[in-house]
Amino acid sequence: MKTKSMRFAVAGLALSCFTAFNAQAAEPKQLFFYNWTDYYPVELLAKFEKETGIKVTMDGYDSNETLLAKLQAGGAAYDVIVPSQSIMQTLIKQDLLLAFDASSLPNFQYVKPPFRNPSFDPGRKYSAPYLWGTTGFSYDSARVPGGKLDDSWKEFFEPRKELQGQLAALDTSSSVINAASHYLNVDECSENPQDAKRILELLQKQKPFLKMYSSDNTVDRMASGEVIMMQNWNGSTARATLQKSTIKYVYPREGLAMFQDNFAVPKSAPHPGNAKVFIDWMMKPENAAAVSNAIAYANGIQSDTLIDAKWRVMDAINMPDEFASRLRPEKECSNKARELQDRIWAKLKG
Repeated sequence: MKTKSMRFAVAGLALSCFTAFNAQAAEPKQLFFYNWTDYYPVELLAKFEKETGIKVTMDGYDSNETLLAKLQAGGAAYDVIVPSQSIMQTLIKQDLLLAFDASSLPNFQYVKPPFRNPSFDPGRKYSAPYLWGTTGFSYDSARVPGGKLDDSWKEFFEPRKELQGQLAALDTSSSVINAASHYLNVDECSENPQDAKRILELLQKQKPFLKMYSSDNTVDRMASGEVIMMQNWNGSTARATLQKSTIKYVYPREGLAMFQDNFAVPKSAPHPGNAKVFIDWMMKPENAAAVSNAIAYANGIQSDTLIDAKWRVMDAINMPDEFASRLRPEKECSNKARELQDRIWAKLKG
């Protein structure tokens, strides 16, 4: 009986594997990719399509809030998404993600140790590492009196008279509120209404000095001279610097956000098998490096030797060691803290 039971177990396991394989093989050769705007080189998609035969359709979004709203509404039929660490736990707790166990994929062997077991997704059950970076601000030193600004958020939130009307903030509530919190030495996830009041007052005072709120075309806005100073990501600043060498990136001494973006699969994904193929393919060092070389953000894969020298000489990418203590990893805030942030943003933008 024991032998007979074992045979049935083995047969059942084989049937299960065969069924799973057929399910993946039966998927149409399609992949719907929902990513941050301007955050993936289209030429790399062509390489993926050629090597796998899977056709990719990519759509863009401008914030984690947009991504969350899309998934909560239930109308999103995407296979791969790119949430930041600050929203991962919400996605998991709301049962919006598919558990695909990234550590079981062949190319997970190339993930750098610090990215293998993050607190927001222990064991990488729901995600795989993509890119990481910082959110500070950039300016054109050729258009600033004296050629240099202080390494403080004060320059951004209380701009000099000659720069007023010539700066932009990101149109992303979490990024703006985080920066204001660092400047005011307030916890960005504070649940205290008095902290929220101070943040709102600072942002309302700054608002008349802004030319715009925008999270799109941040590279071009700086490189073209549309603005002199802009709250910006380090990678966008580096790419703008290639076009205009006088652009500088600031690591404010009060602290700046460090983000980590990840590949994940929505529970509603129409092609989950293809999603795993894509995510595994992106953990190959040559492909991870291709993204970093194209858009100038560091990745979580062992690909450092494949990164272009032009990025390695820029402070925006190669952060000076003395600034390491200024980095503040983004946190996932409580519902109460988020409600306060929503109120701040509604009053500011209303």
